[in-house]
Amino acid sequence: MVRKVYIDTSVVGGYFDEEFEFWTKIFFDAVKKGEFKIVISELLTKELKFAPAKIGSFLDGVSEEHKLYVELDQKTEELARSYVNNGIVGIKSLADCRHIATATVNQIEILTSWNFKHIVNLNKIHLYNGINLQNGYRTIEIRTPREIVNYEN
Repeated sequence: MVRKVYIDTSVVGGYFDEEFEFWTKIFFDAVKKGEFKIVISELLTKELKFAPAKIGSFLDGVSEEHKLYVELDQKTEELARSYVNNGIVGIKSLADCRHIATATVNQIEILTSWNFKHIVNLNKIHLYNGINLQNGYRTIEIRTPREIVNYEN
């Protein structure tokens, strides 16, 4: 079974970032081999429109068979605002919350990101998942691309 992995903008940008490129390239190689199907939200698509051209067009090089598209909806917005209202992050991080909420509402089991401040942060992950459970959703795995690829020494 191919695992569905929600990606945020930092993962796309990580392909071109010296600090993150090694593991990001391994992740996207796994996607191209069919090991993962990347979940792309309309929020990601909007954010990429404001990115430099090579980042903004990067996903065009990934075959459609390896992509799944999801939309933002009222449930997503309510859950994202619940994260903010419960003090996990401030209102300036609402977009990050929308990524997490979109993956959660769409029952994607893994979200991957390089955003350590607001997303891939153990204390915040526990808080996000607590709010998810309070709202009738299941927990979500939030990991970096490095943590989800299969690799050998």
